[in-house]
Amino acid sequence: MTSSQIRKAFLDFFQSKGHQIVPSAPIVIKNDPTLLFTNAGMNQFKDYFLGNKKSPFPRVADTQKCLRVSGKHNDLEEVGVDTYHHTMFEMLGNWSFGDYFKAEAIAWSWELLTEIYKLDKNRLYVTVFEGDEKEGIPKDQEAYDEWKKHIAEDRILLGNKKDNFWEMGDTGPCGPCTEIHVDCRPDEERNTISGKMLVNNDHPQVIEIWNNVFIQFNRSKNGSLEPLPAKHVDTGMGFERLARVIQQKTSNYDTDVFTGTISATENITHKKYDHSDSKEAIAFRVIADHLRAISFTIADGQLPSNTGAGYVIRRILRRAVRYYYSYLHYKQPLLFQLVPLLAKQFEDVFPELEKQVDFVSKVVKEEEEGFLRTLEKGLKRIDDIIKSSAVNAQTVISGREAFELYDTYGFPIDLTRLIAVENKLTVDEPGFELEMKAQKDRSRAATTIDTEDWVDVNKVDKTSFVGYNDLLIETQVVKYRKATAKGKQQFQVVLETTPFYAESGGQVGDKGILQFGEEKINVVNTKKENDLIIHFTEGLPADITAPVTAAVDFEQRLNTMYNHTATHLLHAALRQILGKHVAQKGSLVSPDELRFDFSHFSKVTDEELRKIELLVNEKIRQNIPVVINEMPKEEALKLGAMALFGEKYGDTVRVVVIDPAYSIELCGGTHIGHTGMIGLFTITGEQAVAAGVRRIEALTGPAAIQYTFDKINQFKNIGELLKAKEPLKAIEKLMDEKAVLQKRIESLEARQLVQIRNEILQKDEIVNGVTFIGDIIEVSSAEALKKLCFDVKNQLRDYVIVLCANIDGKPYVAIGMSDVVAAAKQLDAGKIIKEYVAPLIKGGGGGQKTLATAGGQDVSQLKDVITVVKGLL
Repeated sequence: MTSSQIRKAFLDFFQSKGHQIVPSAPIVIKNDPTLLFTNAGMNQFKDYFLGNKKSPFPRVADTQKCLRVSGKHNDLEEVGVDTYHHTMFEMLGNWSFGDYFKAEAIAWSWELLTEIYKLDKNRLYVTVFEGDEKEGIPKDQEAYDEWKKHIAEDRILLGNKKDNFWEMGDTGPCGPCTEIHVDCRPDEERNTISGKMLVNNDHPQVIEIWNNVFIQFNRSKNGSLEPLPAKHVDTGMGFERLARVIQQKTSNYDTDVFTGTISATENITHKKYDHSDSKEAIAFRVIADHLRAISFTIADGQLPSNTGAGYVIRRILRRAVRYYYSYLHYKQPLLFQLVPLLAKQFEDVFPELEKQVDFVSKVVKEEEEGFLRTLEKGLKRIDDIIKSSAVNAQTVISGREAFELYDTYGFPIDLTRLIAVENKLTVDEPGFELEMKAQKDRSRAATTIDTEDWVDVNKVDKTSFVGYNDLLIETQVVKYRKATAKGKQQFQVVLETTPFYAESGGQVGDKGILQFGEEKINVVNTKKENDLIIHFTEGLPADITAPVTAAVDFEQRLNTMYNHTATHLLHAALRQILGKHVAQKGSLVSPDELRFDFSHFSKVTDEELRKIELLVNEKIRQNIPVVINEMPKEEALKLGAMALFGEKYGDTVRVVVIDPAYSIELCGGTHIGHTGMIGLFTITGEQAVAAGVRRIEALTGPAAIQYTFDKINQFKNIGELLKAKEPLKAIEKLMDEKAVLQKRIESLEARQLVQIRNEILQKDEIVNGVTFIGDIIEVSSAEALKKLCFDVKNQLRDYVIVLCANIDGKPYVAIGMSDVVAAAKQLDAGKIIKEYVAPLIKGGGGGQKTLATAGGQDVSQLKDVITVVKGLL
């Protein structure tokens, strides 16, 4: 069977068992503070397990794109080195939400594997949970008994809590699981050692392919377990491993999931993949794996960046670049050439990549080019560190050196670790973490929220949002919890019915008031946790059980709606003026401004911006009705509605139409009734934010009018200051005069520097056989210090010169020396600056062996600087 046939057989089988086949959720997670990426098939169904939402289908099946490179599911180190770990992988899954349980799940697993896929029953083993006396959880006897109906009892193995008890996180739904393992070893090996001895022991040929989780408990914050009212089944089967077993390969990379990419890489690099454990073969596997993770994540809306999820993608990409650069000796961008092949391979199952193939290729290429520019320098620097370690008999790359590689050359710590291991070195990772700590602490303080368990107040079947039509309603609190963020206590409240819009799709969350009788509680933000709407409040009422009036801040919501409707007008204008390739890549819709990111490969010209602004304002003046309808997703897409890549849409969608010939978009946000209400739209900025992505910032309504008034007043004030009727001409004249004066100043400074140079040359002395000059001088810039140190080169032979200056209350130092002195005395100006001068003046600096500079905070130490350098000589 081909991989496509294997996938289809799985979905067809479970469809025949009454399961609804659903599409994969995006690989990028939204509205879940606990995850950066979808790392398991169950992520998109969390709300059903948590009881926040009822599934429209009791049984579903799917294939889910997953990514595991961060947190406890971190497989990056093994990827490419072994034959079965991956960053991105497909998880085939079947699910029951309070419907069938262990008997059916186990029977169908066995039927599919042995009757549809025809796997050899004598190669299969299963594990069940042995129980945990400490936690008071009994052995999963039910699963054990069900397996006895299908498989010999000596092939049913007991597993511990680590292997056979699944938990969503520190709290939440959990339960025992049963795994299915397959022994792929040759018969002679199987006859020597029983497969049961190798299950869960990291044997590359005895591998787990399917895990059936039986969700039957809820873990509280205090660690206790309570039975769930409804029991669920959550299964996951690794598609790549399954394909390997069915296609009878010894490596996932030898299946047709990866062979097309490997073959194309061979053609591009003119190297041959030999299936070995060599660095060259590992490079082929790393490229084949990492290409998928990078491409599908970008297609789902996550661009590479320096923080969060974006940095994870950048790390994966850079690991791949380093492998092809170092081991395939390919020195130009490679991955982007493979993106179209990957898109074609998956167009039937994950079409989002094929639809954006040019954009994704462009982003990947620019990322590769950017890293290749610094990679050679970084590899040279790490080579110097390795040589220095050998000379000094050191086995550790210091935390400071690892941080320098990260900060200066863009080397993720795992890349430094990889190179270190290859050279029989280790990395002082605690030292690296200390270097990062201040930055991480700031980031953590800004983002981490520590929450307690929910406290139930009123039990309801479901919660609902009514804020499209109502901004003031009577409702009741369902549950609340206390939380701590940035060291401050806050509260989170869930209402049965709410008019508050939760932050989503780029639109900020509503603010407002919760009124309990005479007591008012401020709502400072509204967010989603999965599909649960949470109100962030400054406090709790005296009586949380009392009826509550929920009132949204009308003015803030209205200004937000101006900006959201204007965003749709802008999107359509961009596609009309710049071309149909424009697609939304992110947005911010707040009461104060709007920000819109979109795919486009060049700067938007001033003329194009003017046309875009005019078109949007024309649509505002036409006062077009904003028509919003709910309809089946397929019907909406036939209408031509634009859907955002990376968004998960239900079967019924909300469609916002602003003239069917102009703008039709799927959107869950809030909008005004007619475009004329916006009043005015004005663009305030345009810039690049990532490879192939531009950003437009704009204002609408009262903010746009105020901005226009301010600009008019500013222009008027400039005219009055210049005493000119035509300020622009007056400014041009001033600029011309400035250029003339600048040239005169530069000429005078050049003469002055010649004079200073001649003066300092008279202050030389001989120290240890070398001409030494040390002086504190008066100059106007640090550049002048450096130039003087360089200029004495032609006047002196064997010399060391230290020049210091107090420039606007700040100390500056320049050190120069001849090549002969640097070699003979084993001196290095750059090292002297870093190790001796910078600490003295409380600053930083660096440079080359024969010329280096520093700046700092403490001018009182300049004399000591001269003394220290002279002492070294």
